Amino acid sequence: MALDLIQIRRDLHQIPEIGLEEFKTQAYLLKIIEELTQDKPFVKQKTWRTGILVFVEGYNAQKTIGWRTDIDGLPIIEETGLDFASQHDGRMHACGHDMHMTLALGLLEELTQTQPKENLLFLFQPAEENFAGGMLMYEDGAFGDWKPDEFYGLHVRPDMKVGDIATNTGTLFAGTCEVKITFKGKGGHAAFPHQSNDALVAAAYFITQVQTVVSRNVDPIEGGVVTFGAMQAGTTNNVISETAFMHGTIRALTQDMSLHIQNRVKTIAEGVAASFGMEVDIILNPSGYLPVENNPLLAQELMMFFQNQPEVNLINCPPAMTGEDFGYLLHKIPGVMFWLGIDTPYPLHHAKMSPNEKSLAFGVKHISTFLKQKSY
Repeated sequence: MALDLIQIRRDLHQIPEIGLEEFKTQAYLLKIIEELTQDKPFVKQKTWRTGILVFVEGYNAQKTIGWRTDIDGLPIIEETGLDFASQHDGRMHACGHDMHMTLALGLLEELTQTQPKENLLFLFQPAEENFAGGMLMYEDGAFGDWKPDEFYGLHVRPDMKVGDIATNTGTLFAGTCEVKITFKGKGGHAAFPHQSNDALVAAAYFITQVQTVVSRNVDPIEGGVVTFGAMQAGTTNNVISETAFMHGTIRALTQDMSLHIQNRVKTIAEGVAASFGMEVDIILNPSGYLPVENNPLLAQELMMFFQNQPEVNLINCPPAMTGEDFGYLLHKIPGVMFWLGIDTPYPLHHAKMSPNEKSLAFGVKHISTFLKQKSY
């Protein structure tokens, strides 16, 4: 069969699901995979929860080359106005995982026309956005004997043109750490502040002071991010808040810097709580979202290959502070991640993000050529 990449992408775009709930997505993928591989005895598959692993057995394999795609969507209300917009309320493929899955299916089709020399593993991984599905699968032994010796993957990028492929020989994405902080004071009447202990005021002091972590504790050459995007405190105008909750993120390009920033945030929160005479609960959750660090030798090989493709505009790009759970797998298995341009004015995670679908055929053509030269 010859896949209709655009139709597949549009079908997947309509059924976005949150991580580890990708039941319709898994069923759709399994149907296409079955159609692609039903007459190919050298292809095997298994599932892990909502994930799928497809193993292509080489005829004289010395290694296993892995390709990874993520399959989950985001809790976003779509505003694209497309005829094929999400049919799941409050869910959207705003991060381009519908594109990632379609590209992976296209690569599977191209790389199973004949049996390759080396083994290939195609990983359709759930829960990239919320539970670090790559880490969950690895730690649960999902790969078994199919564990790759090299792992590759991509992420679409709205601000790059169709034809652009961008990566580097070091860190591509930052490591991320989720932060939850709750100050616990004593509530009361607004007219009697001396009888209370205002958690909202403590939280306000913390939000101000934590800005000094990046400006005064992080090497400007290395960089880092501390952002608190949500704060909840209080119920009405004349009641002093007993608790104040903040939800944020830490991002850094090395694990050492991430741990340093985490320690400073924790120290400041504890110091503010002590100065106000109240308790504080601090939850730091870095699990599974380590920096995406490319293997230098494999990245150099990939970059040289694409540099020699006339239709590819290869960009040696700096790191980005976006996070990706593929970083966990790249800490276990050497490999490379790269950006693929999709040329749209709206950024990732935006309710109007709509990729240029011409990048599908371009991506399948050139990435399959790269994988073929490694596996045939």
